[in-house]
Amino acid sequence: MKKWWHDKVAYQIYPKSFCDSNGDGIGDLKGIISKLDYLKDLGVDIIWLSPIYCSPLVDQGYDISDYYNIDPRFGTMEDMDELLSQAKKRNMYILMDLVVNHCSDKHEWFKKALDDPEGEYADYFYIREGKGDNPPCNWRSYFGGSVWEKIPNTNKYYLHLFAKEQPDLNWENPKLKNEIFKMVNWWLEKGLAGFRIDAIINIKKDLRFQDFPADREDGLCSIDRMLEAAEGVGDMLNELKEKTFEKFDAFTVGEVFNRKEGELDKFIGEDGYFSSIFDFEMEVLGKSEFGWYDNKPFSINELRKAIFDSQLETSGVGFKANIIENHDEPRGVSRYIPEQDLNDRSKKMLGAISLMLRGIPFIYQGQEIGMTNNKFNSIKEFDDIATIDQYNVAIEKGYSNEEALKIINIFSRDNARTPFQWNGSENAGFTTGRPWLKVNENYKVINANSQIKDEESVFNFYKKLINLRKSEEFKDAIVYGEFVPTLEKYDNLFAFYRQGESKKLMILANYQKEEQIIELGKQYVKVLINNCEEIKKDKNKIILQGYQVVILEV
Repeated sequence: MKKWWHDKVAYQIYPKSFCDSNGDGIGDLKGIISKLDYLKDLGVDIIWLSPIYCSPLVDQGYDISDYYNIDPRFGTMEDMDELLSQAKKRNMYILMDLVVNHCSDKHEWFKKALDDPEGEYADYFYIREGKGDNPPCNWRSYFGGSVWEKIPNTNKYYLHLFAKEQPDLNWENPKLKNEIFKMVNWWLEKGLAGFRIDAIINIKKDLRFQDFPADREDGLCSIDRMLEAAEGVGDMLNELKEKTFEKFDAFTVGEVFNRKEGELDKFIGEDGYFSSIFDFEMEVLGKSEFGWYDNKPFSINELRKAIFDSQLETSGVGFKANIIENHDEPRGVSRYIPEQDLNDRSKKMLGAISLMLRGIPFIYQGQEIGMTNNKFNSIKEFDDIATIDQYNVAIEKGYSNEEALKIINIFSRDNARTPFQWNGSENAGFTTGRPWLKVNENYKVINANSQIKDEESVFNFYKKLINLRKSEEFKDAIVYGEFVPTLEKYDNLFAFYRQGESKKLMILANYQKEEQIIELGKQYVKVLINNCEEIKKDKNKIILQGYQVVILEV
């Protein structure tokens, strides 16, 4: 069944770093409103805002202290209403981040729970007795250290899978669940089109709260062990959908890392919990559960296999949300293209692969102009809680300060959080004040202003890709058509068809700096998109230059 969001292009805004309207160094809602025409011009339909609710910002807004209000750093509820109204005028849709696995330790509920660990609000959280002088069990939090934090003057502990300032909400409690449903519906009634749903698999715990075998010297075990053992998250997700999203035909995209084998249909099938989930198959390549210091390199063929396998798995089931990067990852072009080959041509190739896959494309702010990783010179320049934890993990493993700094420079989430590069003026035109995180020093070379005017820029290449996706002639093939891999015998070649009812496209991307001769069985009708000036041909062979991508009608 066709849905309103199938043919849309989405864009993630990290509000703190997008555009600052008042010179305090932090991006805000008025800044976002001022750039809606820029996004409309690019071809964006759906905008997802990372959290803008009231928050102490321990984890950049993913620790919410009030779900019904906008943090004053980002503006007011009037600004939010204005954003919704301005977006509607442009036929654009706004998604917010739904963070309901945990809240902030400054949330009213948690304050009441601490005041009375036996009272009604204590049951909004997981509060358990310690085992003698030890926490209830040996699970490790995502940010390092135990998931248990002791409540002062008691032998009770509360559970936090993330930072200690992010206590987990108890989804086993019907009262708490109803509070969440009420809040979700309040926002949807206000005019939100839906939500990106944060860390949602974590809402179901293994209620035995038992130890698992330790997997590091700290005596703790990865939280993944608990999630593997927990049963019944589907019932909770179904109830969330039925009591909220379904009533509004909302578009929902889940951040789902720990889905069990064979359950894709339950998540994004015809009657799935969500409209879509992010495709993280390329994101998890080479990642180690021991820490960033242990991440392994991967080959282009492995990258291709990860993407193609995911496309084939999703075929006939539903739509995944395709990404190259987001606020939790380093910059995609810096991660997936060797540093010495990083240029406009290779950036365009990566964009073309992503936007021609089956699924909903999510562009992360700055991706459309080819923003790259930053260069951080000391641990003091980082703001991200996960980066600081990983720096310490590397030091504990015996790496020197210089080596640890080099590791986190590659993988830090702060790479994607540096201010958006609008123009070549001071602070890249992001703010007239002092930016909360340092601006990437390449902003004079890479910025939106210079690219909008340049027909050959990365920005205008993205625009062409989006126009092709939306064109009446090819929309059916790109949005609904089959994904069919081909020419897999070639190394470092991404080759696939998008087969619609009446049109068939072929995408060829030479993912290396050396040229490659490709034998094509049949002639193509015409070249629709090419990131080089020409295609070199020799009878039924074509010669692809390094990092050349072509989209052909066949």
